[in-house]
Amino acid sequence: MADTDIFISGAGIAGMVLAALMARQGHRVTVCDPAPPPPDRDADGSDLRSTAYLVPSVALLEQAGLWDDLAADSTALKALRVMESTGWPPRQTATRTFTPDDLGLDAFGRNVMNWRARRTLSDRLAREPGVDLRLGVGFRDMLARDDVARVTLTDGSRIDARLVVGADGRASPVRAAAGIGVTTLRYGQRALAFTCTHRDPHDGISTEVYNSGGAFVTVPLVDQAGRPASSIVWMDTGARAADLLSAADFDAQLTDRALHVLGPMERATPIRQWPVVTRTARALTARRTVLVAEAAHVLPPIGAQGLNTSLADIRALAAAIDPRDPGAPGGLTAYARARGADMHARAAAIDLYNRLCRAGGGPLQALRRTGLKAVHDIAPLRTRIMGLGMGAG
Repeated sequence: MADTDIFISGAGIAGMVLAALMARQGHRVTVCDPAPPPPDRDADGSDLRSTAYLVPSVALLEQAGLWDDLAADSTALKALRVMESTGWPPRQTATRTFTPDDLGLDAFGRNVMNWRARRTLSDRLAREPGVDLRLGVGFRDMLARDDVARVTLTDGSRIDARLVVGADGRASPVRAAAGIGVTTLRYGQRALAFTCTHRDPHDGISTEVYNSGGAFVTVPLVDQAGRPASSIVWMDTGARAADLLSAADFDAQLTDRALHVLGPMERATPIRQWPVVTRTARALTARRTVLVAEAAHVLPPIGAQGLNTSLADIRALAAAIDPRDPGAPGGLTAYARARGADMHARAAAIDLYNRLCRAGGGPLQALRRTGLKAVHDIAPLRTRIMGLGMGAG
């Protein structure tokens, strides 16, 4: 007799959404994570990125009974503005705005800060029937048999589970314990994430600005201290990122990089940074084991694909597993078949796009301008690309 139906290593956003969804389907769920959610945005370890929960992801959160908890802290994503620029200080060379009415929607989705989402979801799971949430203790090792997997935790305790889920990030210990390798592509880039305030309202518009070194993205947030606010992800070369971190005129460079579309900008939080990579697991399943989210795939932070792709994993896993035995081979095979091709296709597409976006040479920048205009100005192509970004096959 198993102690739990599903053991989830990792209480990040994806792991907690999966836990709530599985509990609603009648499974006993245990979730462990060595790092409890930071209490506020300025605490060490807080994730200062935001996520645009696209419409399919909001529907999944509603299915899991979680969206109402997040909705109050969300901001509608009403449009995506893409801008091409050249030189420094950068000069705008092309702009196109994509709106959700092409897809029959009022908004592409809703934006929520990651640190706040994780804090809110952990508070909710602590009260969720059917979920045993253990924060401050993590996965150490496992022994998978035909009928059950025995998991050893970092405090020495053991749990027998019908299914072990690795939702424990890009350095997943579950993936390592299952003997699953990864393929990694590196770009020599780093991503800087922080929140800023600005003079002009964002009007629910997210802006992606391309120049050289990588994408620069503003994501609309709720007002902070009475001022309009946005979450920023700024990708650039490692050397340029290091210079920015020590720049005395950081706010002025930030405003220039955003092409002044939000007026003068001021950084309002610490800066978090991480290396930009594309990483894909060479398998999604092993005996009594499955990988989801960043344990399965890590993507450059472009086009709101990261967490939304992870939530697509959650949706597919919930649909595929055998309700009587969630670790049965047939369900895991169905999950791998449902998600494998899409994961690799998105990883390949975003890898190519990131390589193009970091280019600073004139010919490649001209190619970006031409591509941007074609994608926006040719209506069937625009609708198709937008649908793919929203998760269509």
